[in-house]
Amino acid sequence: MRVLLVEDDRRIAAEVERALVAAGYVVDRESKGEEAWFRGDTEDYAAIILDLGLPGMDGLAVLKRWRASGRTTPVLILTARGSWSERVDGIDAGADDYLPKPFQMEELLARLRSVLRRSAGRASSVVTIGDLTLDERQMKVSVRGVPINLSALEYRVMAYLIHQRGRVVSQLELSENIHGTDDAHDSNAIEVLVGRLRRKLGIDLIETRRGFGYLIPEPAG
Repeated sequence: MRVLLVEDDRRIAAEVERALVAAGYVVDRESKGEEAWFRGDTEDYAAIILDLGLPGMDGLAVLKRWRASGRTTPVLILTARGSWSERVDGIDAGADDYLPKPFQMEELLARLRSVLRRSAGRASSVVTIGDLTLDERQMKVSVRGVPINLSALEYRVMAYLIHQRGRVVSQLELSENIHGTDDAHDSNAIEVLVGRLRRKLGIDLIETRRGFGYLIPEPAG
């Protein structure tokens, strides 16, 4: 899943990006308010991690503009501003969660998983669809209780399709959410990756909609 990280402190941004990539996310970074607003307003992200103390347009103004334009992307605020009134301002402006600095990386990842679950209407980090179980916290997939050894890319495909279950995902969207937008990846590579994932799972879960993309249907009932 693609995440936009907006942080002007290079050290913090680099540390957070490393943790996000290790947790299976594709990360885009911005350090200035205006650029962050434009990117969040014109591109689709699973979530945005937003610092408030940005040069130019501050994070609160960026968030208000996103919400005013109808952008509902989950937003997790990171900031050194610790007063309760500033936290209230952030939540009232449309933030989904608030994490003051300094913070532990494990808590950031847990809060990010939480806002993603809420945006998808789920309460648990463990998702079961038929015989398949995905544990987002441990980044593990199992079928009928048997762990499946997936590569990082295969896991990203599985996690993204499950997160988007019930909706057809195009090859372009899937590529952007497992590779990012900086590098071009052709459709044949995605087909090979999905085919390899199907063989490893050994179950008919991922459907192909020719000319449209891939789908994991919502469980019946």
